[in-house]
Amino acid sequence: MKWSTVRQVLVREVRDQMRDRRTLFMIFVLPLLLYPLLGMSLFQMSQFIHEKPTSVLVLGFKELPDFPKLIRSDEDGTLHFADEYFSNAESVRLLNLTVRENDPQSPEYVPQTEAEAQARQAVQEGEYEAVVYFPPDFNAKLQEFRDELRVADATNGASERSAQSQVPSPMVFYNTAKEKSHLAHDRLNRVLNRWTEAIGLQNLTSRNLPATTARPFSYSDNDIAKKEDREAALWSKILPFLLLIWALTGAFYPAIDLCAGEKERGTLETLLSSPAERSEIVWGKLLTVMLFSVVTAVLNILSIGLTGTLALSGLKFFGPPPPLAPIWLFIALLPMSAMFSALCIALASMARSTKEGQYYLMPLVLVTMPLVILPMAPGVELNLGMSLIPVSGVVVLLKMLLEGHYWDVFRYFLPVAAVTASCCLLAIRWAVDQFNSEGVLFRESERGGLGIWMRHVLRDREGTPSVANAAMCGLLILVTYFFMSFAMQRFAPTTFGEFLRHAIITQVVVILTPTLLMTAICTRSPRQTLLLRAPSWGAVPAAAVLALALHPTALLINYVLQLLYPVNTELLKLSGMLDGGSPWLLAAVLALTPAVCEELAFRGFILSGFRRLGNSWRAIALTSFFFALSHATIMQQAISAGILGLVIGYLAVQTGSILPGMVFHAVHNGAAILLTSWVADTVVTDKYWHWVAEPHPAGFVGIGYHPLIVAGGIVVAGALLRWFSRQPHSLTYEEELQATIRERAERATT
Repeated sequence: MKWSTVRQVLVREVRDQMRDRRTLFMIFVLPLLLYPLLGMSLFQMSQFIHEKPTSVLVLGFKELPDFPKLIRSDEDGTLHFADEYFSNAESVRLLNLTVRENDPQSPEYVPQTEAEAQARQAVQEGEYEAVVYFPPDFNAKLQEFRDELRVADATNGASERSAQSQVPSPMVFYNTAKEKSHLAHDRLNRVLNRWTEAIGLQNLTSRNLPATTARPFSYSDNDIAKKEDREAALWSKILPFLLLIWALTGAFYPAIDLCAGEKERGTLETLLSSPAERSEIVWGKLLTVMLFSVVTAVLNILSIGLTGTLALSGLKFFGPPPPLAPIWLFIALLPMSAMFSALCIALASMARSTKEGQYYLMPLVLVTMPLVILPMAPGVELNLGMSLIPVSGVVVLLKMLLEGHYWDVFRYFLPVAAVTASCCLLAIRWAVDQFNSEGVLFRESERGGLGIWMRHVLRDREGTPSVANAAMCGLLILVTYFFMSFAMQRFAPTTFGEFLRHAIITQVVVILTPTLLMTAICTRSPRQTLLLRAPSWGAVPAAAVLALALHPTALLINYVLQLLYPVNTELLKLSGMLDGGSPWLLAAVLALTPAVCEELAFRGFILSGFRRLGNSWRAIALTSFFFALSHATIMQQAISAGILGLVIGYLAVQTGSILPGMVFHAVHNGAAILLTSWVADTVVTDKYWHWVAEPHPAGFVGIGYHPLIVAGGIVVAGALLRWFSRQPHSLTYEEELQATIRERAERATT
């Protein structure tokens, strides 16, 4: 690859983008105008936002005690709640008070049942936002309770006498479906709680006990944070989010124009027919998109930083960003812009038009948003597990840098950098592969309704499913599992037998049924699609031995995952429930059923479809990704399943049969149940078995084998995988075509 050619492509693309006035406005002008105008709008809107009073009805005003008073009267006769129950004088006016006595001696007296009905109706119809109802005997019972306390003091029997009289509780009626009623309840609740505390203090005083009896001490808050540290903590929650979102947004629209836009203008063919290699073209476009992404993010961050500093500087806990913030943000921006730019180019190259390309933005945003927002949640800290999550690790690392926690950053900088660099390289590789695929760059427009599409599926189906069919099958399994998991919550297993039935139903309904239906509808050869062929004579026993050899390593991976991401307590409860059943029956269900259903789905239909991409390893990786998502209920299990899915997919490709994968899957699950249970029991009862394995500490699931056994298993597994790699295997038509193209490209370069 010649960097001079890359530079020429870069200059060409930048020059074309700079001619577009809309692009110039969106990147350079809009960020400088958006946030000042937004700040002015918020300032203007704040003038119309103020707390409004809410109306409250006190029903049974006659039953209130004389002391301490809940309701007081002004000189003009206006009733309001007592001032001492509010934090400030302005809050008193926020509760407009109306009272009704409901005296039992009055002819207008309403019985309690009817009074409660009237209170509900008044709130429901919006006459009042909240109603407080005091029962007819509230004051009398309260006074009786106080008298019993005094008698108990005189007879030294307070503990026995004080529990005899029960004071009826007042009732508060409000409507959470109405925001104003909910607000009235919150205000009223604070007043009533303070009034209740005042009654308790008055009871203590009447018994000659000091008020400090109920609260013998108080505490004082001492915030030791410096002003600049508090300001940095606020900026650390704002700047990383805006940086990554604008880096993504700034990359996507130029990528659409450089890929899908060139398809519409008819200039892409001219560029591809030039002497420049596809990789040089991709790098030139990538650097162009990355340049616009960086500029967009920088201008938006500068604009919001300046606007926030000027407009919010009067707030108590707000000030300018940390002095080193621009440096840290720019360092993090470069790799993230590179990754987002590569992803956007890869997605935009798939689009047939700019209109279609814009639709691809939403899935990318939906995937990115949780990775950016979740690290902002309270309690999330930078550790090894968080540093290994793409995008999220960068967000938490930026937070630590902006807050000045440099030691934490130093400890986890390398994992974050390694993961981010790996994601960048994979994204760039994907973008290059997209440009090397003629089927992606020159997709034909598809028109027609559902009927035309169904006739096309049934009439033009081939021996194996297409890539779209494979992706649709994987998504159908995941969506079905998602909805069925909620439907099955009503029948959540509580016993060993219920758990087995639940597992079988899930495998058959969620995984096997969609696979068989799509095989019958979308393919002409179920045997070829599901790899229903006989493997070589040694493949099946070799797969079984391979599963046993990798069993200690799989347990080690699970233990490491539990260290990085602690196990949910619900998993420990489930493990305890399974301990009471027969391990042989459990192994028969959890080993055989998934081995058949999941292998037919993932290493059968889905792998066959993804092999149409022309790259067997890419097909294995995509299949393993869907396989991991199908186990995403338990994150640790999902990661482990994704790793083992790579091995099983490799067996399916090398042997051309589904049977070795089924055997590996069954032996792996069975060993995890039977062998783990037997070894764990032996370790506990036999002191000489400590050199074989030992149980994990409390809070961890499983056992750990001795390092020598793990190393021996890895050696045996490596030898078996090498044996599988030497087995003759057939390639698909697409894989042969891509292999031929690569060979000719290598000859041309040499």
